[in-house]
Amino acid sequence: MSNTVNWDAAGDWNVRGSWGSADSSGRRFSVARWQARLDELRAAHHVPGASLAVLVDGQVYEIASGVLHRGTGAAVTNDSVFLCGSVAKVYTATMIMRLVDLGKLDLDAPVVDALPEFATPDSEATRRITIRQLLSHTGGVTNDFNHDTGRGDDCLTEYVRAARDVALDCAPGTAMSYGSLGYVVLGRVIEVLTGKTWDQAVHDLLAAPLGLEHLVTLPEQALRFRVAMSHLGEAGADPDPAPEWDLMPRSVAPAARVISSAGDMVRFARMHLDGGLAADGTRVLSVESVAAMRHREVDVPDKWTVSADGWGLGWTLYDWDGVKGFGHDGAAIGQYAYLRAVPEAEVAVALLTNGGGARQLYAALFRELLVELADVRMPDPFGPADPPVAVDIAPFVGTYRRAGVVVTVSKRADGTGHMRYEFIDGMAGVSPALSMELTPVSPTVFAASGAGPSFSEDYMPVVFATLADDTECCYVGMRATPKQSAETA
Repeated sequence: MSNTVNWDAAGDWNVRGSWGSADSSGRRFSVARWQARLDELRAAHHVPGASLAVLVDGQVYEIASGVLHRGTGAAVTNDSVFLCGSVAKVYTATMIMRLVDLGKLDLDAPVVDALPEFATPDSEATRRITIRQLLSHTGGVTNDFNHDTGRGDDCLTEYVRAARDVALDCAPGTAMSYGSLGYVVLGRVIEVLTGKTWDQAVHDLLAAPLGLEHLVTLPEQALRFRVAMSHLGEAGADPDPAPEWDLMPRSVAPAARVISSAGDMVRFARMHLDGGLAADGTRVLSVESVAAMRHREVDVPDKWTVSADGWGLGWTLYDWDGVKGFGHDGAAIGQYAYLRAVPEAEVAVALLTNGGGARQLYAALFRELLVELADVRMPDPFGPADPPVAVDIAPFVGTYRRAGVVVTVSKRADGTGHMRYEFIDGMAGVSPALSMELTPVSPTVFAASGAGPSFSEDYMPVVFATLADDTECCYVGMRATPKQSAETA
């Protein structure tokens, strides 16, 4: 059984189990040093509060820094919980694989076999989309269908019904396009096959067998704990508490909302590192399912937004100069979560934050942590080519559109590229339109400036690609947005 070492806000040790100052390989984790470093980086990047958990050689270390809410001054503690955004997807994927282990689901069967209510506007595509494709973001479904179907237990049923009219980003199997809609569909599959709500399934299939006491999904459950408030603001300044804690509807929870402590997120990852076993020896996933989730299903054209080299069944996959890793990122209206695991080093790291320059904090902290604990050298920050390269933006000029988003690429009089990224339809008002300058990195990749620290360290990658069926598209945030017109009116 793994031990846990806690360092609370007052600087006191709280220890469960026995432990030593150094593990058998000679590595040593200094909580005091990393506490000081987290405090320093958090303040430098204007992040109100952060919670860090590190698993190294069977021990979980937890460190808290800053405040949960700048208005009240309530301190972050190790048992505080944060909104974890899209990290929810790997919890949903894990439950799907539990159902595969039980023989209730076939990864390569069409989704409609398990969920006859599933449909898209393309009837042939509907018949072809598989569970595996939804898990690996290759089913063609879109991301930004943020449809609120209320707080009732039928919210996923109603979401899937409404999603029948939402256009695909691309044809199934032609490309990787990050799609949250597919994970809501998977959440509904879980409900149908278990007879439970998705929220109850998270508790029964994951939280209870793994002993994760600070993993919940609903606001009324979170209020039992010290909860991080969302914060919003301009880059380079301390953000203010957001108007609301969370704007995500209950219906998108399988794709976008679990609420967890950093420690419990690392304990969840530990099960995957331990071949599917919980800390007490309970088998949660088969060895085969653990391996399947980390098998590369697809390469990604955008290797910079979340430092991804490929995608598995739920997991983002990394290749750090030959060292393999897995994890996921999440964003939830001012709160940002980062999870990384390195199997060969038996290391996992989770960072949860509640606003400010969280991406910069993550990048600086994880670069230092992973090189020390796992000999992993993360990529340098994404940016324009150095020395500069000349690329004509003209072939990419036009309007690109998918559900919830319109992207307009134009060429200015001086020959430079410009992009406007705007949320529309049901996503209207989520964020102001982004106006970004495009600087070449390669013939099809551009660095967009002006996105802000919520989206990137310094520059946001924009990738132009032609899919397997010859569709031209623009990738922003790993979402394939098809070209609608070469005009920019």
